[in-house]
Amino acid sequence: MPAGTTLIPIRTRPLLPPRDDLWEALTPALPVLQEGDVVAITSKIVAIAQGRCIPVEAVLDKEQLVEAEADAWISRASSKYGITLAIKGGTLVASAGIDASNAKEHYVLWPKAPWAAAREIGERLTASSGVARLGVILTDSHCIPLRRGTVGISIGSYGFEPLRDYRGSPDIFGRPLEVTVSNLADAMAAAAVGLMGEGAECLPVVVLRNWPGLVFSDADHREDLIIPPEEDIFAPLLKAFGAPALASMRGE
Repeated sequence: MPAGTTLIPIRTRPLLPPRDDLWEALTPALPVLQEGDVVAITSKIVAIAQGRCIPVEAVLDKEQLVEAEADAWISRASSKYGITLAIKGGTLVASAGIDASNAKEHYVLWPKAPWAAAREIGERLTASSGVARLGVILTDSHCIPLRRGTVGISIGSYGFEPLRDYRGSPDIFGRPLEVTVSNLADAMAAAAVGLMGEGAECLPVVVLRNWPGLVFSDADHREDLIIPPEEDIFAPLLKAFGAPALASMRGE
């Protein structure tokens, strides 16, 4: 990580399902924000703040709940672990992001409209802090094919351009780069989630400071980041979800 770049994990009180006050928990915990900061927030506490929680005892069949939440899915019958693999909001994720960990006998769904939620949080933080250049990332954990364990990923962001385009720039030997585009949003999400942890750490927020190469913008960059399945390098694998399902994937 470049010199001067710092990641500041933020401890808050637990947010409790089925609904809790995000700002009552977040406001006293955040440090004084600076120009160029990016605030990474686990999507789970945003979902709890929205009331996106269902008691476990009220769900007779979790797979039906997953299918209702997913844009496309592969039945859990195909998994040795009994997990429904899903695509939701342009993200490949187990169980459509539905999680029962740290959820006090509830299933916590993904936040409603995560890109809009990131914008709302960013605008509120900008107004309260007086900082003009500020980013927000909503994070979740997911698995990478052929790797054990989870890493962080962004499911919505605001305030900065999520991609850095290197095409046409020279590499260290002067050769022009032809296809390289760096995904800054997911890189920062992975770094932040690595500090947040997956257990009882109670560190649902990380402030990333002086991250290099960011261009701040209040435009909606969802279409810049999310790639259509048929254009994805992993298109041959995504076909397992079925062409009709991929073609009819819902947006936010």
